[in-house]
Amino acid sequence: MVPEADESALRRALTGVSGVSGEALTKPYSIAVFQGKLFVSDTVGRKIKVFDVPGQSYYTVGDEDGDGRIVKPLGIDVDGAGNLYVADATQKQILVFDKGGKFLRKFGGPKYFERLSSVTVDAAGERVYVVDIGGVSSEKHMVRVFNGITGAHVMDIGKRGSGDGEFNLPRDVALGRDGRVYVVDGGNFRVQIFDRNGKFLKAFGSVGKQLGNFARPKEIATDRQGNVYVADTAFGNIQIFNGDGDLLMFIGERSEQDQPAGYMLPSGVAVDEDGRIYFVDQWFARIDIFRPYGLTEKDGFLGKKLPSPSPSKAKL
Repeated sequence: MVPEADESALRRALTGVSGVSGEALTKPYSIAVFQGKLFVSDTVGRKIKVFDVPGQSYYTVGDEDGDGRIVKPLGIDVDGAGNLYVADATQKQILVFDKGGKFLRKFGGPKYFERLSSVTVDAAGERVYVVDIGGVSSEKHMVRVFNGITGAHVMDIGKRGSGDGEFNLPRDVALGRDGRVYVVDGGNFRVQIFDRNGKFLKAFGSVGKQLGNFARPKEIATDRQGNVYVADTAFGNIQIFNGDGDLLMFIGERSEQDQPAGYMLPSGVAVDEDGRIYFVDQWFARIDIFRPYGLTEKDGFLGKKLPSPSPSKAKL
């Protein structure tokens, strides 16, 4: 990235505003956040692009070759130590990097995955939930659970179908309070809730055009209060529910114009430690950030700036 004199570089990189030099987002898909550091998967760029806002630096994760090579990154997540987990759809593997981008390990492979979609890890980095979206001719519509340290396969959640605990084109997983596992069941237009051991608890949502319905649900996130955030590509919004699936509010609307809170092809959603919401739009190649009421612009990790960035990383 070409060094720039002020904070316009950060704004340009995240929003896609042109007119300045540098490396822009190409086709962002998913986002994960750790203490003000934004990890964004770029499917066309074949990298994870990292915006370290407190450190005012930018770098990429993913080698050109070798064990840390990334080919088609889709879903990503971070654990409580800031380690990054990447779902590579082409390699059909989960790649793990430390918070600085150093490759640590990988697991999975064609033996386990057919159409890899997303990855979610618990705070301790001990349990990893990986979604296999399956397909028309596949029965692998499931969530596969792995030991995050050893990469060993632990268990599977769900199978193809429309009943309780069954999936049709699942998309993403989020972890909530009390070990709850929330799964976006895209083809059944709902979110299903399981306990930590994969036992079905309940489901919410149905196909429709009203608030609380789903049209094309994609990624999902939770916050520290247990609320659930579901990105819907067709609606162009995020719907926010409580932990039991009761609708609280929505953010955004479908738009053909590149404007704040207007979305053409939204995909990724994340909520950081301070309650800020991050929403990725693939079509406009931008990330919108929403700050909760009561949190000032300078509060939290995103409001902090370190005295000086690392000399080895380009300044935003």
